[in-house]
Amino acid sequence: MTHREPARAGTPATGITVYGCEPDEAALFRELAPHLGVVPTITAAPVSEADAGLALGNRCVSVGHKTRVTGATLLALRRAGVAYVSTRSVGFDHIDVRSAQRLGIVVGNVAYSPDSVADYTLMLMLMAVRDARSVLRRVDVHDYRLPATRGRELRDLTVGVVGTGRIGAAVIDRLRGFGGKVLASDSRPKAGTDHVPLDALLRQSDIVTLHTPLHADTRHLLDRRRIELMKRGAFVINTGRGPLLDTDALVQALESGRLGGAALDVLEGEEGIFYTDRRNRPVADERLLRLRRLPNVIVTPHTAYYTDHALSDIVQHSIVNCLEFENGSQRG
Repeated sequence: MTHREPARAGTPATGITVYGCEPDEAALFRELAPHLGVVPTITAAPVSEADAGLALGNRCVSVGHKTRVTGATLLALRRAGVAYVSTRSVGFDHIDVRSAQRLGIVVGNVAYSPDSVADYTLMLMLMAVRDARSVLRRVDVHDYRLPATRGRELRDLTVGVVGTGRIGAAVIDRLRGFGGKVLASDSRPKAGTDHVPLDALLRQSDIVTLHTPLHADTRHLLDRRRIELMKRGAFVINTGRGPLLDTDALVQALESGRLGGAALDVLEGEEGIFYTDRRNRPVADERLLRLRRLPNVIVTPHTAYYTDHALSDIVQHSIVNCLEFENGSQRG
């Protein structure tokens, strides 16, 4: 279903087509857009060649991170008059950026509070080192005995943070409160943090958490060779992007007992699985099934960002980005 908000009488407004819009996002677009002089066309349909016509009359579109935006879809959008694609996410690896550049379409992302993902990352770390999944599953069947494995305290551990952008930096800020040692690795080191080369970080860290953007150079950043460098019994946390990890290598290291566990909010091949109800439909992804069978692995469906504060930021910044694009292109 598509809904176009009416423009206010006598007030010229910028139009924006919002694809793949969930009900909570739609409510925020309807609340915020009129105050910013924007008329949103809101649809739950994901952006696609077939639905590109919904953008007719609007030079800006907003898309979610759940749908791949292919070159063919971008061409259809360009033919509909679209010049700017704003993704409601920090990452834009789901968009064929090279095709967008060839077509003269500008791609923009949004900034939102890093606290949502940073908080979630710390929660996953604590759950991993305290074997929370096994404890909760035992309590569900009224088994209240102590777990077989004792938990560990963060103050006794070294945590390696890979990627020190806004989210990675927020994770480091939180870790300082626990009193443990924090190492960081980034292509652009920041002052005030103990930066080391990635391989050194892997050798020294009890927990490795991934926060670097996904692009050609970081795909499978944690591959088989680097996983083998990690300390025996170490934990991997990923709230960044699934393909930062070589999942096959990770599964083998977990099944062999070489790694102590993993907590993953993102997965390779999550598209078409995460954000869907699979209670009565089989999941064919063998890697996900193998991960789910391991008691020391926590999998959540790409939900770290999903807080009321972050969602409000996302919608507001999507609108503002489109306005800034329109104003800049008009001045040019």
